[in-house]
Amino acid sequence: MQYDANVWVMRPFNGLYIGVYVVLIFLLAVVSWFLRGKSFEVRRNVLSAMCAFSLVGFFAYKFSLARDVEYRLLYESYGGFNWWRELPLQLCNINMMLIPISVFKKNKPLMAFCFFVGSLGAIMALAIPAYGFEGYSIFLPRMLGFYGTHYLLVVEALALVTFGLYEPELKDLPGTVVLLFLIAFLLHAFNMVLRWTGICLNANYFYTVEPEGNAALELFRRWIPLPYLYLLPCVAGLVPYMLVVLGIYRLIRRKW
Repeated sequence: MQYDANVWVMRPFNGLYIGVYVVLIFLLAVVSWFLRGKSFEVRRNVLSAMCAFSLVGFFAYKFSLARDVEYRLLYESYGGFNWWRELPLQLCNINMMLIPISVFKKNKPLMAFCFFVGSLGAIMALAIPAYGFEGYSIFLPRMLGFYGTHYLLVVEALALVTFGLYEPELKDLPGTVVLLFLIAFLLHAFNMVLRWTGICLNANYFYTVEPEGNAALELFRRWIPLPYLYLLPCVAGLVPYMLVVLGIYRLIRRKW
């Protein structure tokens, strides 16, 4: 754990970082307890309202980024700030739209995707923040927006289970992998449209076009030098991760 003289400086795995996780998990447990015995519709609506709140906060956060001079300088190499690149379509934030759809449709494969994969995207974003989102006070608007958004996304994915809306099962795993690559393909097509039309020359949702410095994806790109297809080796890490999450879920359920 890295020590910071200022306790409000946010870095992955420092005291503040872990403390926020603890507080949010506690609040999730409290809300889940209050929702016990409530109808599916009530629990669904509470979670959807949480996602709507996240979505509003997400766009407020992006508006603050558009006005953040330091952020704009950091990302000049990416062509500067472009709204078409900042939509909630990354693996780490797409859950705020997919979770309400999944619970209103009672679509279990989509819930499984949101629980296993969407949560992983948010957890990875928190663990490995992009440039400009580490080592600053949490009260800086872009820090508050980035961490607030991603922490809530992790909580909302967990709430699918703690609210009793979705029960993970082993048979869900193959469909989750297939759904991941289907969504990635659709977003790859969207990336290509944005690039070919010149609307956003560096559109890269789900990192389907280029790794953008991610060490693991850089390695996969050397193995398979083709856009989108170079993501295939991700399955090697995704499946064990889902098995671990499923194992933890079953252990907790057995104990409580």
